[in-house]
Amino acid sequence: QVQLVESGGGLAQPGGSLRLSCAASRSSFNIFAMDWYRQAPGKQRELVAGVASDGSTNYVDSVKGRFTISRDNAKNTVSLQMNSLKPEDTAVYYCHAKARKFGNEFDFWGQGTQVTVSS
Repeated sequence: QVQLVESGGGLAQPGGSLRLSCAASRSSFNIFAMDWYRQAPGKQRELVAGVASDGSTNYVDSVKGRFTISRDNAKNTVSLQMNSLKPEDTAVYYCHAKARKFGNEFDFWGQGTQVTVSS
């Protein structure tokens, strides 16, 4: 199994910044992608940003230019720098990892961390 431990999050004012971090435990699984998802009350969970093992990234349109995802492959950590925060960014943010083992793919999730953007 892969354990994902998230840190960061909390309360920020509109226009402010927060940084989320996620560390994956050592395991025999080969993690090839790490992502951040979020889920606001009453809404479906959505992919916010992802980074592959080759460093390629993707973002949902609503956060492009404001959020930056980065990954340290050696440490199996992924971070999400969130700038110019808006109230609509308020959600529980989840770290997600896709991994392979014995030719099979697996999904692992963190416990979630609350991000609240409010004045």
